[in-house]
Amino acid sequence: MLDYDEEAEAYDASRGGEPRAEAAAGAVLGLIPDPPGRLLDLACGTGIVTRRLAAARPGLRVTGADLSTAMARRAAHRLPGTVVRADCRRLPFADAAFDAVTCVWLLHLLSGPADVRAVIAECARVLTPGGVWVTTVDKAEAHDVGSDIDAVLVTRPRRPAQDAADAVTGYAAAEGLVPAGRAAFPGLGQGRSPRTTVMDLRRGWFTLLPPEGPRAEEFAARLARLPDQDRRRPDPVFSLRAFRKPPAA
Repeated sequence: MLDYDEEAEAYDASRGGEPRAEAAAGAVLGLIPDPPGRLLDLACGTGIVTRRLAAARPGLRVTGADLSTAMARRAAHRLPGTVVRADCRRLPFADAAFDAVTCVWLLHLLSGPADVRAVIAECARVLTPGGVWVTTVDKAEAHDVGSDIDAVLVTRPRRPAQDAADAVTGYAAAEGLVPAGRAAFPGLGQGRSPRTTVMDLRRGWFTLLPPEGPRAEEFAARLARLPDQDRRRPDPVFSLRAFRKPPAA
């Protein structure tokens, strides 16, 4: 698992920056009803997407929450007075406090199904009846774009996908949430090149390949033999799912 306090300073530049944030925010807002209300952006990171959610709909009151102190601090610079440090498994908010909850790139980071279920239960708890929860799903799968880099990495060890769409849908149903739409957006600027993939290996981004280990170096050597070392392969396309909390009877 990456240390997001350490990642905070370079996070935006290394993850597609403003173009990716614009694409993500637009897709998320397309799944959320337009009337003004309160929105909670969980795992808001640096607030680069959160700020766009707030700016796009001036009547929407947006709160950001992140567990990383450094990330929350950066988000607070973008959205003063509206960001809290919080564990998404135990949210410091009352029941039915928000009309929408968003989780962009959160569930795939969690350690196992129990944590995923805990986060989804909290999202359902803080939603008003009729409210909508929007989350990314299948993040790792989105990065497999059928490139020569993917062919090299196909045998790498992988963590079980905690954000698999079918599993998330099942956990949501257990909390009384029903499917309410889906969308996709490009991870602009996140297409891998062989050279950047080797750098990511050596930074520990592939969590089951310790950067100091012989297997990581084996993959790095194979990547270094690919052509066009600095040409980025296609950008990933990320998937969103929306779920609604049924109105009170």
